[in-house]
Amino acid sequence: MSKVVVPKGYRAALGLYDTQTAIGILKRTFEEKLCLALNLKRVSAPLFVDPTTGLNDDLSGVERAVRFDIKETGKDAVVVHSLAKWKRMALAVYGFSAGEGLYTDMNAIRRDEEMDNLHSVYTDQWDWEKIITAETRNEEYLRVVVRAIVGAICDTLDVLKCRYPQLPVTLCREVTFISAQELEDRYPRLSAKEREQRITKEKGTVFIEGIGDKLKSGVPHDLRAPDYDDWSLNGDILFWHEPLGVALEISSMGIRVNEQSMEEQLEKAGATERKQLPFHKALLNGELPLTMGGGIGQSRLSMLLLGKAHIGEVQVSLWDEETRRVCAENGVVLL
Repeated sequence: MSKVVVPKGYRAALGLYDTQTAIGILKRTFEEKLCLALNLKRVSAPLFVDPTTGLNDDLSGVERAVRFDIKETGKDAVVVHSLAKWKRMALAVYGFSAGEGLYTDMNAIRRDEEMDNLHSVYTDQWDWEKIITAETRNEEYLRVVVRAIVGAICDTLDVLKCRYPQLPVTLCREVTFISAQELEDRYPRLSAKEREQRITKEKGTVFIEGIGDKLKSGVPHDLRAPDYDDWSLNGDILFWHEPLGVALEISSMGIRVNEQSMEEQLEKAGATERKQLPFHKALLNGELPLTMGGGIGQSRLSMLLLGKAHIGEVQVSLWDEETRRVCAENGVVLL
């Protein structure tokens, strides 16, 4: 069911032609700045994987992957939800060294996604991963990388506004860091999403740390799979998005599990059977490097930097008839 909202008086700053040109500039500029900031190299990545390898991202654990059979092999494949675990395996296979990393274009179909202004069944993001050391596997280095990503985003906006000065977008370069528990303590009567709204509207740019484990209230801030992010060393980057008046999540990222934290998190999640999967065995046997990484939404970033009110203005997807009707009546052009 459609949940589309069109802000009163909304008019896109860029028409259809300029929007397409701007998206191209945005992607090329941001990729260059992200690679320089994090020392990343582009690699090719899979659209689908063997479901028996344990490489697919389980997201919150309830989403259904798109599954299909392959005639020549007689086996099934599943479309990736993200490449969180595949990237770590790739770093080991490709022979990357500490301080080096990779990024790739990740395209996914999330068939169970609720469709609204920010969500589509089609997901596109820059998936990145880099090798760290035991000495940099800490909160301080996590924050250094968060600031570098935010800097790359703000630099990209500067380039776009030189070309399109009519863009009404302003971002805060200074990142406010706050843990999910601190946020719950500050606003105990609000839901997790309401807390995100409150702090992001106040601060502009926020990184919420420590997502996945239960808080004092007995529930997590948000669900995270137990076998890629370390729940004590991860978080979400949020920007205030003025056209919709919402906190817009641009990236979920973090330092990845080591042997100890994956053991603990699989136990908490009741998913210890995963330890028999190839990826999990390799990690527990110390065969994979220590890494950090995340996904940065391409359509989300385009929405943010181009001041768009609906994700369908910057990506091609399928929408229900009600969404198409509301958008058409209010001058919102869906690609």
